[in-house]
Amino acid sequence: MDASILICKATPADAGIISRIVDRSIRVGCALDHRNNPRTVANWTHNKTIDHVLQWLADQRLYLNIALLQDKPVGVAMAQISGKVAFCYVQPEWFRRGAGRALVRDLEGWLIGRGLSQARLYSTRTSESFYLHLGYRPCAQTLAVAGLHAIPMHKGLSPHS
Repeated sequence: MDASILICKATPADAGIISRIVDRSIRVGCALDHRNNPRTVANWTHNKTIDHVLQWLADQRLYLNIALLQDKPVGVAMAQISGKVAFCYVQPEWFRRGAGRALVRDLEGWLIGRGLSQARLYSTRTSESFYLHLGYRPCAQTLAVAGLHAIPMHKGLSPHS
């Protein structure tokens, strides 16, 4: 992991860059999943606008963080108070540099701080090995959602991990 990764709680001032990171990560980094199908991409990105990000930031049940690497915003992630990791997106050129791992670990810390003992998520094929590496395990059959494969996964959380 790159020592210069900084994880911060996102603020409304970050809404534009968050929307752009998510959109670009989906369009470029997740091509294996959407196969450049315009309808699938549109379905996946339609609710990732600046207005949506601002709504997420205003919702106390959600935690949205941002990763800075070499002082550049390179990734974002979000969790729900229910224990669901909603997403983790990193700019494709910054893949495998530790930003995604740092983002998810920060989300897990937030969940542990709220008394949760398990995190769950739906992974894409692109992200499956990433989440497996972080200790998440498949827990149900893969689902088809809006033209994508969603792999239900979970992980036990411990304050000492």
